[in-house]
Amino acid sequence: MRTEAEAAGPQLEPGDFVQLPVPIIQQLYHWDCGLACSKMVLRYLGQLDDGEFEGALQELRLTRSIWTIDLAYLMSHFGVRHRFCTQTLGVDKGYKNQSFYRKHFDTEETRVNQLFAQAKSCKVLVEKCTVSVQDIQMHLAQGHVAIVLVNSGVLHCDLCSSPAKYCCFAPRGHRCFCRTPDYQGHFIVLRGYNRATSSIFYNNPAYADRMCSTSISNFEEARTSYGTDEDILFVFLDS
Repeated sequence: MRTEAEAAGPQLEPGDFVQLPVPIIQQLYHWDCGLACSKMVLRYLGQLDDGEFEGALQELRLTRSIWTIDLAYLMSHFGVRHRFCTQTLGVDKGYKNQSFYRKHFDTEETRVNQLFAQAKSCKVLVEKCTVSVQDIQMHLAQGHVAIVLVNSGVLHCDLCSSPAKYCCFAPRGHRCFCRTPDYQGHFIVLRGYNRATSSIFYNNPAYADRMCSTSISNFEEARTSYGTDEDILFVFLDS
């Protein structure tokens, strides 16, 4: 005769399941997913003040073109301990022909490269490095969170409605780009994982009312797609 524990299936060890209480904040436009993710992180850290946030955007001169390095500067502005990992310390010139980057590439290249060049003096921690899923899980297991750049055309939430019914990556009223074959950059906030089901939990700023989940394999495909530079901004709770 089985015990109740045996009937319930294999028991998860501490660290096998993590789901952090990261609040969900919806993006307002098609371009501000990174800013919405930053707000989620700051609120999770107990540091979000809407007035101060708007002041920071003006001081850092952030416009509708938001790169991961901009989010790192935002974290630094608020004194938040962070670590920005990427494959390219600057702008990859190969992206100039990508439709997602083409419109603003020439004007943004100089600005973004300058941000990378000044990062150290501005106390923005940037590293050229490769990050594994195990690194990410270890970070989350300690109560920390991360903002990740993904290809929204690849990332698929296992909990959301089908793309035909609701677009996962654009607020209502905006053009849905879920099904385009081209790269479409989108920021999400990682908030946990389940090793038993090989799942990653995240907040998608396109939504205001739900946590999303996908398989680790799908997450890896989305975050390593050409165009992302494998950008990941680790944010630490003890800031």
